[in-house]
Amino acid sequence: MTDIYLRIEKGEFVFLSGPSGAGKTTLLKLLFREEEATEGQIIVNGRNITRLNGGGVAQLRQQLGLVFQEFKLLPTMTVLENVALAAEVVGTSRRESMRRAFHLLRELGLKDKHDAKPLTLSGGEQQRVAIARALVNDPILVLADEPTGNLDAEMAEETMRLFLKIHEKGTTVVIATHDTGLLKRFSHRVVSLQRGRLLADPRLAEG
Repeated sequence: MTDIYLRIEKGEFVFLSGPSGAGKTTLLKLLFREEEATEGQIIVNGRNITRLNGGGVAQLRQQLGLVFQEFKLLPTMTVLENVALAAEVVGTSRRESMRRAFHLLRELGLKDKHDAKPLTLSGGEQQRVAIARALVNDPILVLADEPTGNLDAEMAEETMRLFLKIHEKGTTVVIATHDTGLLKRFSHRVVSLQRGRLLADPRLAEG
């Protein structure tokens, strides 16, 4: 990534667009510190995350919800356990983790699937479980990397509407996608990247 200046306000919904290799995934990885910036600053919730130590990075990630193209669900655990585990690993009691997980699964239309194993679910259902897992710690920011890449058009549309529902509750949402059809159907701010550089951003045009 080179010469990126990007400001995303609290509560915004932003698409990162661009072809494969444009830098979308790299930018998301910089935001949750899977990759480190070699220069410049990255401010998340008022903190310069480029200066965080190991403990600080762990705290940062507790505030974020991450959704990937690959669902990354644990096949030997139930749907409920998969979602609850994300809360347990940050110190939430098992009882409270299970309560939160069940509530989210019900909200996302999966209350009848809580005892199922992930591989028995459809792709769309697995992605909803992954979204529930991302939300279980009540994140301030949700980052999604090609979340509809493995879904058919109908499931992709349904998944996007789930992200809109999350956004309506005040959560900041950033979604990386190369699907221009989604960008046309959902009229939100689109930040375009190309070869690691910022190609277009309507916010800059306004300024």
